[in-house]
Amino acid sequence: MESDKQKDNSENNKKKETKISGILILKTIVLVILLCTLGVALYAMYGGFDKKNKTENGNSGVRESSSSSNDDSTPASASVDLKSEKMAEAEKLAVQYDYEGAIRKMDEIPGADTDSDIITKKAEYESAKNSLVPTDPSNITHVFYHSLVVDPQKAFFQNNNETAGFCQWMTTLDEFNKITQQMYDRGYVLVDIHELVEESKDENGVTHVKKKPVMLPQGKTPFVLSLDDVSYYHSYDGRGTASKLVLDDNENPTNEYIQDDGKTVTGAYDCIPLIDAFVEQHPDFSYKGSKGTIALTGYDGILGYRTDIAYKTKDNLSKDQSDWLAAHPDFNWDKECKDAKKVAEAIKAKGWTFASHTWGHIRIGDATMDHLMTDTQKWKQYVEPLIGETDTIIFAHGQDLANWNEDYASTDKFKYLKEQGFSIFCNVDGSKYFVQQGDLFFRMGRRNLDGYRLYQCVYAGSDKLNDLFDPASVWDQRRPTDPALYTIS
Repeated sequence: MESDKQKDNSENNKKKETKISGILILKTIVLVILLCTLGVALYAMYGGFDKKNKTENGNSGVRESSSSSNDDSTPASASVDLKSEKMAEAEKLAVQYDYEGAIRKMDEIPGADTDSDIITKKAEYESAKNSLVPTDPSNITHVFYHSLVVDPQKAFFQNNNETAGFCQWMTTLDEFNKITQQMYDRGYVLVDIHELVEESKDENGVTHVKKKPVMLPQGKTPFVLSLDDVSYYHSYDGRGTASKLVLDDNENPTNEYIQDDGKTVTGAYDCIPLIDAFVEQHPDFSYKGSKGTIALTGYDGILGYRTDIAYKTKDNLSKDQSDWLAAHPDFNWDKECKDAKKVAEAIKAKGWTFASHTWGHIRIGDATMDHLMTDTQKWKQYVEPLIGETDTIIFAHGQDLANWNEDYASTDKFKYLKEQGFSIFCNVDGSKYFVQQGDLFFRMGRRNLDGYRLYQCVYAGSDKLNDLFDPASVWDQRRPTDPALYTIS
């Protein structure tokens, strides 16, 4: 048996051993933790760097850790976004009957040949394209407007020599909107006049013209639109029409309108922004983004901007021009031209095209050759640089170079205008259709949708507009009904 002293020593030794063991265990745990921490840090530094190098060097044979899974999904997400974007763009083209363009847009998507969604959609577009029906340009109508009347009281009820002209030539804003809606409801579709022709140049640079059918679905009817005198003449001041075309905060064309209190407000007060808004809401009203053709003179400037050189030189000014300059002492001709050009470019970007209306709004049939040449050079010098070149001339007063049964291309005036780059010629004609096409020209009559024509349909028994809309429901009740105001003298 052990003595009491031996027992005490044995117990003390055991306690020391236990204490030492605990210390060793604690140190071991701390060391393990430190080593783990160091290992993680080293992996983060060298492992991540190595993975980055492998990725950049195209070494895809190494499986990346789960922490990089979000990076792997980025290309897939981008691919999905691109697919959605292109399919949406294609649909916009298809809605406006450009099925070939829609198919080409779909082909831009990676994997288009194997993607079932794309294959199905392309088949739909192909089927729609194959079902299109051709319309010969000879059976396409062309309508036109002047500036719209915002305030009928100002336009139609001033007792002066110009009142009858406003009653006859102008359409009210309400009439215009009703006509647009009714034509849309009847299946009419806006088509740019250039979609009706195929132009080619020979080795001498001479432009030759052929008619080209317009392809639309069954039940849709193409028509051409043009706007005359979008210059906002001084003579329109105070007659309840828009005063200018400007750009809104989104760089879209809109109008300025001067209220009774003299305050200038901005909004859709004329044809261009109204058509733009309607097509935005009803894209199927436009064939491949077509809008209309804007016919411009130059003597009072264009688009509401006083861009003619007379405003700079102050030579041969009319009284209206002199009065306007006196009321605008800060006028800067160069800035005026710059602003007009910017607005014109925005208008063209919306699908509109421009045409000459002659510089001085001349009767081209009555004009001498010298007068025609002088006028055309003024238009090309002071209007064309602001809007770009055009191959279209819309004759002022509706007066053409020759009668329908004359040899159009043999006239001296035609030869001169052809040399100046014109191949499309438009007059005014009350017929539903008037189209002539020669090797060197495309000639088209236009129907006036104005107060004169509306009055004839509503009060004089004419049916010349019935194919387009219901004139009685369009007629603005704020108009006067005195026959004398709608009689052409």
